[in-house]
Amino acid sequence: METTNKTAKEIYFEVKNNPARKRFGFGEKAILVNIDPQKAYTEVGTYNTAYETDPRQMEYINTLAKKFRSLNWPVVWTHVAYMDSAEDAGVWGTRTNTPDSLQNIKFNSPRSEFDDRLEIDAVNDVIYLKKMPSAFFETQLQSLMVWHKVDTVILTGGSTSGCIRSTAVDSLSRGYRTIVPEECVADKHESYHYANLTDMSLKYADVVELKEVFDWLSQQK
Repeated sequence: METTNKTAKEIYFEVKNNPARKRFGFGEKAILVNIDPQKAYTEVGTYNTAYETDPRQMEYINTLAKKFRSLNWPVVWTHVAYMDSAEDAGVWGTRTNTPDSLQNIKFNSPRSEFDDRLEIDAVNDVIYLKKMPSAFFETQLQSLMVWHKVDTVILTGGSTSGCIRSTAVDSLSRGYRTIVPEECVADKHESYHYANLTDMSLKYADVVELKEVFDWLSQQK
């Protein structure tokens, strides 16, 4: 195993500035999957579970969603919420039981609500309730993607080390080109954030600057 004294952030930018692998690239048509941008994870200062990497993240996500809608491409939002019994959290909900615990994001609670800054089209966007890290796990996301004949998945939300990474792995495993705009994902700690951006960029996805995604979308009809 290689060892280093560099931080995860330093390693990420080293890999970013010296790419050693070919990109997967964009395909012909994309889906935007916004993972769990809900108050439990976005209201920094209100909830201990919330985090922020780029303060303009919600703004960027809104802009992406508008561009997708203008192309008549699918926009998906996921969130998590659980029963009072927490039985639908399964074994994932057994490690802790505090007000901050995952399984205590209850239905109809403020923690389960989407961030107020988001501009969600409740008629035309697709909203999925998920229980586990991947947006693919036991949701209809795969069927939606087949229906829309997409070949590219663009991921936003959080956390980078959790649900973003898990969804990216599942996306690649299903044969999709997977794009992660770095300004649009966030995590609790920069070490987790940058370590997983590095790992995804080396293995599972193209981690790119948001401008590159905007430029590609502007070329689509």
